[in-house]
Amino acid sequence: MVLYGIVVPLPKPSFTRSEQTIISFDPSTDRMSDAASRRRRGDYVFVVNPKGANGRTGKEWKKLLPYLRSRLGGDCNICESITSGPSHAIDITREAIREGVDAVIAVGGDGTLHEVVNGFFWEGKPVLAHDQGAKHSTALGIIPLGTGSDFARTFCWKNDPHEAIERITTGLKTQIDVGTISGERGDLHCFLNVADIHLSAKAGYYAGRYKRFGNLCYVFGALRAFMGHRNQDLKIKVDGGEWEVYSDVTALCIGNAKYFGGGMKITPTADPCSRNLEVVILQNFKWYDFVLKLHKLYRGTHLSEENVHLRSVHTIEVEELVSQGGIYVQSDGEHLGFLPRKFSVLPAAIEMFI
Repeated sequence: MVLYGIVVPLPKPSFTRSEQTIISFDPSTDRMSDAASRRRRGDYVFVVNPKGANGRTGKEWKKLLPYLRSRLGGDCNICESITSGPSHAIDITREAIREGVDAVIAVGGDGTLHEVVNGFFWEGKPVLAHDQGAKHSTALGIIPLGTGSDFARTFCWKNDPHEAIERITTGLKTQIDVGTISGERGDLHCFLNVADIHLSAKAGYYAGRYKRFGNLCYVFGALRAFMGHRNQDLKIKVDGGEWEVYSDVTALCIGNAKYFGGGMKITPTADPCSRNLEVVILQNFKWYDFVLKLHKLYRGTHLSEENVHLRSVHTIEVEELVSQGGIYVQSDGEHLGFLPRKFSVLPAAIEMFI
C-alpha cells in the first residue's frame, strides 16, 4: 500500500473461488492435460468493497451472487476478494494479474474502480502475468454498487448491477485510455475518470467527510470548499511547449471521461477511447456563479461561457505562478496532495468489458 509516498506492506491478497476447474500443464508432452483440453474456464476476480455506500455494497453483493453464478458460473471460475481497507484493492488487483487471471471486476463505486485501475500498473508500467508476460491480457470489468458511478455515465450505462453482469457475460471489450499524475518526487498515480485542481479538488476532499449523505456529499463538500477560497494564477505547459499563464483560476479539470462529483458533466468532450485528455479551465468564478450556472455544469453546456476554456492534450504540467502551496489536487475523488503536478495519457492501456 502506498500512502503519501510511504510503502506499507500488506498481507498477500487471497481469492475465494466460488467455483473451480483445475487446469494442469504437462511439460513432457507440451500440451494440456485432459481436463484442460476441454474448453478453458477463465478466472474472474471480483474485488468487493463491503463498506462502500455505507455498507450497502456488501449487502447488495451477497444478494447479487446467485444471479452472478447463474450467468457466469458455467463459463468461468468466480473468485471473490473482499477488501479490508484503503488501497487493498490495488494489491488484490496486482496479485491477480500476476497470477494470470482473465478479468478483474471492480464491485463498488468510483473509489473502488479507481483503486483497481491503479492495480493494473506499477510505476507507470502495466503489471504482467508471471508466466505469460505480455502475451496474456487481463480485462477490466465494472459492477456499480457504490455511492457514485460517474465513469459509467460516460458510456451511458445505467447504475444497474444486473446490466453490468450482462456486459461481462457478452464478453465484448474495447481498449480504453488511462490518465497518469506524477509529482516532484517521481511517484506516479493513475486515474480513469477526471483529475482536478483547486476548488473542485478541495470540494472533493471535503465531500469525503459527508459520504453518509450519498450524492449530497458533493454539495456539502462544495459549500465547505468555498469558505476562504481564493482564485489563483496558474501556469500550464501543454505537450512540452511553452509555459502559459491563466489568471484567477477557480478550477482546472483534466478529463479522461466526462463526469465527476455525482453527475456533473465537467469535461463533456472527453472520451476514454480518444487517446488524449480534455482540459477545462474555469476562471474567475464566484460562489454565485456556481449557483446560477450549476445547471450548465451538470448538462455540460458550460463550455460556451467566456471564462471557460477547453484544451485537448497528451500531457499538461500545472504549477502556481507564485508558489504559495496548498492548491489541492485529486483524481476520481481521491485526494493526492498539492501542486505542482504533471498529467499524461496512457493510450489504449486497459482492455475493458463494454
